[in-house]
Amino acid sequence: MAKEKLVSKCLQAQDMAYCPYSRFPVGAAILTADGSIITGCNVENASYGLTVCAERTAIQRAVAEGHRQFTAIAVTCDIKDRFVGPCGACRQVLMEFGSDWTVYLTKPDGTYKETTLSKLLPLAFSPEHLAKN
Repeated sequence: MAKEKLVSKCLQAQDMAYCPYSRFPVGAAILTADGSIITGCNVENASYGLTVCAERTAIQRAVAEGHRQFTAIAVTCDIKDRFVGPCGACRQVLMEFGSDWTVYLTKPDGTYKETTLSKLLPLAFSPEHLAKN
């Protein structure tokens, strides 16, 4: 039940995207360890480099609300014929909070593919690497 709700919330978040330049709306929904769902959408900027992806919007909202432990994320975009994952920058930001996330790559019709963050970002650089120095 939780994964269906998470997928539904990411589809709803996509509707809130501000993407006048790319016209490529993305939605994300993060499941926190306590069962809360925090959503995010991409927010573009005329200075393209300042654009923020949906996944990073969601993680920043979650952290601002006091969450630090996460179990899953669902992401979606308008591509209908294949599953699309988070960009490399988003994968790295998510990795900051652990590698054991379940990731639901979601198509516009609500179908999804389940994977993990560690599969999407193998041999990742993480906070543990800094602790060893």
